[in-house]
Amino acid sequence: MNGNTRGSEQVATEQLSNTQQQQQQPEKQQEKKQQAAAAGGNRPCPLRKISWSAEGNDDDLAKTPRTSTTPGHEKCTFHHDMELDHRPPTREALLPQMSHSYKLLLKALGENVEREGLLKTPERAAKAMLFFTKGYDQSLDDVINDAIFDEDHDEMVVVKDIEMFSMCEHHLVPFYGKVSIGYLPCKKILGLSKLARIVEIFSRRMQVQERLTKQIAEAVVEAIQPAGVAVVVEGVHMCMVMRGVQKINSKTITSTMLGVFRDDSKTREEFLNLVRAK
Repeated sequence: MNGNTRGSEQVATEQLSNTQQQQQQPEKQQEKKQQAAAAGGNRPCPLRKISWSAEGNDDDLAKTPRTSTTPGHEKCTFHHDMELDHRPPTREALLPQMSHSYKLLLKALGENVEREGLLKTPERAAKAMLFFTKGYDQSLDDVINDAIFDEDHDEMVVVKDIEMFSMCEHHLVPFYGKVSIGYLPCKKILGLSKLARIVEIFSRRMQVQERLTKQIAEAVVEAIQPAGVAVVVEGVHMCMVMRGVQKINSKTITSTMLGVFRDDSKTREEFLNLVRAK
């Protein structure tokens, strides 16, 4: 009898102890949260890698995380308000730096940059380079400017012999020539001058002719989603004329065929015949 009583008392004691522990757990958790908050207890954010712009050697200057975009344009990798707090500099703002670079180049060539003929050459060369590469400041939407029209025309549209000037990205010398563009509309046509402006966007950059040809074709596809696009570029490269093999009469021809121009030989042949016709 006494044994049963002691057993019952032990069970009751254990149940009471468990109940007290359960009641104390929320209090302990709340206490831990308060201690963590007092110590700045939010979980630490994972570190993110930031590439800093390599401008100057002054470690005391405040640095802004940057990432490269087009030449002369840099923007923050992240910023609490990019639009309001950090705007990319205009390309004209780079003129002093570019002029200085041209001056250093002339000095390295052994020239006297203070003589009359070269006094303003660094600035003139910098302005010229900005013009040669103005395509970096243009976008497809800007140049098309809503010049897309609904038209029930399903025959080929060709604009040929569009004059083109560009800069070889390998030697920084010009290449130039002509561009011919054809497309097969799907209920939409593009203002004819806009084809020439598309050429201007991508040719006024550091380029290779193969990439230029493809970019022009893809831009037309993006603009009006035609059944197909064909582009042929014929270029003379001064890096082959003035240096290297020095072949004055050499020409480079590249093409990009998309959609029906790639899939259908008769459509492709029709375009090429129109391009070759005088």
